[in-house]
Amino acid sequence: MDSLVWKIKTFDEIGTAELYAIIKARIDVFVVEQDCPYPDLDNYDQAALHLWAEKDGEVLSYCRIFDRGVKYPETSIGRVITTEKGRGTGLGKQLIRYALEIIENRLRTAEVRISAQDYLLRFYSGFGFQDTGKKYLEDNIPHTEMYRN
Repeated sequence: MDSLVWKIKTFDEIGTAELYAIIKARIDVFVVEQDCPYPDLDNYDQAALHLWAEKDGEVLSYCRIFDRGVKYPETSIGRVITTEKGRGTGLGKQLIRYALEIIENRLRTAEVRISAQDYLLRFYSGFGFQDTGKKYLEDNIPHTEMYRN
């Protein structure tokens, strides 16, 4: 994709326009598309590394990365999205590859635990994540805890 830019920033490094674009993308996917009203602003953004791909200021793919002890004893990746415009381009796979590289290089571990929507179990297993058997409803959407080492 031409003019695609990847960014990784702490919460304090994110500019106002960037934060607005991130929150808009998350709400567009999770609240509007998935018809799931949930508290997106959960006070975890401040503790996360934010990784995203944008084109012309619009977020196309995004996730947040947590160090050990924030969400789980291990590092974790959450709020993973690829917007409608970014789908079918390989951005989702690239996002997870970059997130795992960041965890290994910056956070110095390969241990990652995630809460995956069930329809994405095969997607995440392609990156070495394994189903822990812990299944639950989160905001009325079936999830499975997955682990990678």
